[in-house]
Amino acid sequence: MAHIAVIGSVAWDDVVRLATPLRSGAHLNGTAAPGRLGGGGANTAVALAAAGHHVSLVAAVGRDPAGDALLAELGRAGVDTAQVVRLARPTTRSLVLVDPDGERTVVNVGRCEEEAAPDRLLCLAADAVYVRSRRGDLAPLLARMAARSLVVAHVPPADAGSRPAQMLVCSESDLDAEQARDPLALGRRVAGDRLNWMVTTAGPAGATARSAGEMLHAPAQAVETVDTTGAGDAFAAGLVHALVGGLAMREALATAVRFGTEATRWDASGLPAQAVHRLLG
Repeated sequence: MAHIAVIGSVAWDDVVRLATPLRSGAHLNGTAAPGRLGGGGANTAVALAAAGHHVSLVAAVGRDPAGDALLAELGRAGVDTAQVVRLARPTTRSLVLVDPDGERTVVNVGRCEEEAAPDRLLCLAADAVYVRSRRGDLAPLLARMAARSLVVAHVPPADAGSRPAQMLVCSESDLDAEQARDPLALGRRVAGDRLNWMVTTAGPAGATARSAGEMLHAPAQAVETVDTTGAGDAFAAGLVHALVGGLAMREALATAVRFGTEATRWDASGLPAQAVHRLLG
């Protein structure tokens, strides 16, 4: 078991399943589903906890009923919430629109975020740190953590030097044409000299990892998609789990793709524990 710190959001997801595909300017019908735990940090933390790791989530929620409910669910999932602060503002909420093919569109309705970077991260004896946040002030903290731990960070942000890390992960859909031509150059600009691998995900096309001397690809298995919400977060959980377990990058990338693909088969924002147990069983 590894000690993993996850920096990211905890959100209350309000879900609407659409009767027809999402179209700009259209008048659509949909069915509201029960609210559920979401947010990139929470989704990744829950999957890593199910995989048997001690996971400290560094995040913020409001002092409101939604915050109470989400913290309780995280606790039941085995996530250490001692580093989740309560703020005098509403908990992050997202509207998740899921079309008939399972593709999701996320609308951030409100965000609960600390004013300053979470310095308490430095007090954690973490084997690995995963960052799923767009905050622009994390670089000094991550540089200090990367000196003693594996740091895996999500892009965006893509500002120069904003994510000092040994590994970056991004979706190809977040890259512009120039960045897509040379993702490794983008990674070096964002992470600096620490970067070992730049990983790009492409949904049903799988994922690719690039280093200075190697390019690896892991295809995705075709599955019946129910809800793509949180697939990238599940991918990250699988990747970090494999790396802290000592797997080489080729095997870690394949594990990550299996986690991400499995997430699309569930009507949930985070990969359920029973799915993680089946993947690792």
